[in-house]
Amino acid sequence: MSVIRFAIYGCGNIARVHAAAINEVDGAELVAVSDVNIGHAYSFSDIYGGRVIDSYDELVRDPEVDAVCISTPSGTHAELAIKAVSHGKHVVLEKPMAITVKECEDIISACEANNAKLMVISQYRTLPGVQRTRELIRSGELGRLVICNVHMKYYRDEEYYRNSWRGTKKMDGGGALMNQGIHGVDVLQYLCGEIKSIQSNVRTLIHDIEVEDTAVAVLEFENGALGVIEAATSTYPGFNRRIEICGDRGSVILKEGNIERLILRDRGIYERYTIEDHDSANNATVLDITGHKNQISDFVKALNGDTTVEICDQYEGIKAVKIIEKIYKCSK
Repeated sequence: MSVIRFAIYGCGNIARVHAAAINEVDGAELVAVSDVNIGHAYSFSDIYGGRVIDSYDELVRDPEVDAVCISTPSGTHAELAIKAVSHGKHVVLEKPMAITVKECEDIISACEANNAKLMVISQYRTLPGVQRTRELIRSGELGRLVICNVHMKYYRDEEYYRNSWRGTKKMDGGGALMNQGIHGVDVLQYLCGEIKSIQSNVRTLIHDIEVEDTAVAVLEFENGALGVIEAATSTYPGFNRRIEICGDRGSVILKEGNIERLILRDRGIYERYTIEDHDSANNATVLDITGHKNQISDFVKALNGDTTVEICDQYEGIKAVKIIEKIYKCSK
């Protein structure tokens, strides 16, 4: 197996998770880092390694870099990803893939034109509880899906948005859905399939920001199931993400990706688990690296074996953006 040499562009909070994951994955090496604030890059390098490169243009032209992890504000993702693949690099792209469907499609076109591989971070797909739920659905053990909901009632205070790109249309693209809620939207469609129709109300109720802090959407899935998406950064004190998948033969309730309750009628199974609260309900800086490690491992395997990215490539990454964009349009 060849070692895949990674660079990270954007040395903020989420970049620390990328770096820690790269440093723990066999076949991955962090060789370079960069940031628009070069002082941040030097501080980051001191902790996680990698030589500092002065600019993004230099980074994507560096022959010792195989793949670039882009962990910058959401509104920059499309431009940076397209530039990287145009210079022969593969890309790991933080969520969201981009802030509009059109930008996602532009990224896809660039990857196809340059034979580049791209992975969108969707770490909750890899969690054991999510994978077990997916198998229960696919095997038919839940029966016909009837109601499939995701509840993401988080809280962010005013300081979170102050003097930041967060909450702006240009850089965030959206609020409680596009930023905080996109993982839940992605996992819901990953488990339950394509969405046929959407009705929605999207509002800014509490914060002085350009995008939404409260949103509710009613769904009809292609398989006939109904569902609800709730997303907020306005609900004090903040509550853990819950995904409820209910069929006519069984139901699963996931709390932050872990199974909290599982009931299967035909097998006589009734399981209830104690799951600790997750601080991300009201704190954006608390992150686990497990899912990122799983995705970096998958990416290394794909680049070495000339195979597809299994967990979340560009064709999967666009799906959640499509749903969120439709929720926005339906509310208008």
